[in-house]
Amino acid sequence: MLSAMPGLRPIAVFEEMLRRHPDLSPNIRRTLERRVRDWQALHGPERDVIFRQAHPPGQQGLSDFTDAGELGVTVAGEPLPHRLYHFRLAFSGWEHAEVVLGGESFTALATGLQNALWSLGGAPREHRSDSLSAAFRNLEDATEVDLTERYEALCAHYGMQPTRNNRGIAHENGAIEAPHGHLKTALEQALLLRGTRDFAELAAWRAFVDEVVGRANARRRRTVEIERATLLALPARRTTDYDEVLVTVTRSGGFILRRVFYTVPSRLIGHRLRVRLYDDRLECLLGSTPVITLVRGRTYQGRHGPHRTLHVVDYRHVIHALRRKPAALLNLVYRDQLFPRDAYRRTWERLCAAQPPRTACQIMVGLLALAHERACEADLAAELDSLIAADRLPDMNALLHQFAPAERRIADVTVTLPSPASYDALLGPDTPCGLVAGARP
Repeated sequence: MLSAMPGLRPIAVFEEMLRRHPDLSPNIRRTLERRVRDWQALHGPERDVIFRQAHPPGQQGLSDFTDAGELGVTVAGEPLPHRLYHFRLAFSGWEHAEVVLGGESFTALATGLQNALWSLGGAPREHRSDSLSAAFRNLEDATEVDLTERYEALCAHYGMQPTRNNRGIAHENGAIEAPHGHLKTALEQALLLRGTRDFAELAAWRAFVDEVVGRANARRRRTVEIERATLLALPARRTTDYDEVLVTVTRSGGFILRRVFYTVPSRLIGHRLRVRLYDDRLECLLGSTPVITLVRGRTYQGRHGPHRTLHVVDYRHVIHALRRKPAALLNLVYRDQLFPRDAYRRTWERLCAAQPPRTACQIMVGLLALAHERACEADLAAELDSLIAADRLPDMNALLHQFAPAERRIADVTVTLPSPASYDALLGPDTPCGLVAGARP
């Protein structure tokens, strides 16, 4: 059986023996496993061999993505589903890690790889990855490299030779696979020392990752300096690390891109924008002129899930129109995303419960307009929280007076003109009048 089916496990052989010979004792299992192991060592098939590699300095850099959900990081109390892009030099172990909010896209790969190379100050001669969906088309089981045009151009821009390991053979990329665990262990220990896994904003978590990775790189300073001297020089500029899409701003005051609706200033209605999609943001250009940068929204739904549009809304873009039509707030499709802070949402719920719909809309729109025009969004939210705690509804007249701009008093300035005779002191007793600039004869 073992000769005919090399993949057969000892437990399967043991169960088959008990079925054929019920009188056998179950206590022979360990003995059977030991004898099967000995037989395989003497007569079994040849096994795969891992060939340890010597990595010369400056030769190879490796990229991969790893899921960071197990770290349990939250931002402002909300769970943060994300990955880490991980780059590492095979010789010195210098590494770079970057928070990725989306999947293993070309944009995330190109951004992370270029950030790593420019932080390092050079490029290795070879860039190795596993079968990244961002870089390769895995349309067949063949192990031959099938590079996408963009990935090939990215590596060529830095003079690197793109390579990859065989699909499904993780140990061929072991110089980056094993360090994934080391990186996440270091982050886990740093989070334990920090005492909390919650960060006020995403930028704080990014800075935390940079600090942990930076401390690890500092311990490798000597080998890094040896390798840095052998790296390829960087080109004069970076290359493209974004996707570009053309969109038209509709009468709804925004555009839909990849099942996400984004609001923009209403003066752009009817214009076509060139949108550059990065992993965490959208840069919108009118022709070649940058007009606005938006936070990128993501649906996090499966491929065959319901088609539900996500809304990324900035109330400042639409508040001027809502002031003219405040009743539109009642059934607005992105009404819940319109409120910039939780205090505004809770105030809206209280207004709907205590006031007629039209009055509630007018007050709520007035509050949003006040927050925008007086630049007091955070202070007004704190005031609304105190009103909710006191079980009181907002009084627009009182709030307008409270957040009115401070009166500016023009200072009284008295200018004393000097006497013309005082300029005579500038002239010495022997100075001819004609030698003094501006002197009259």
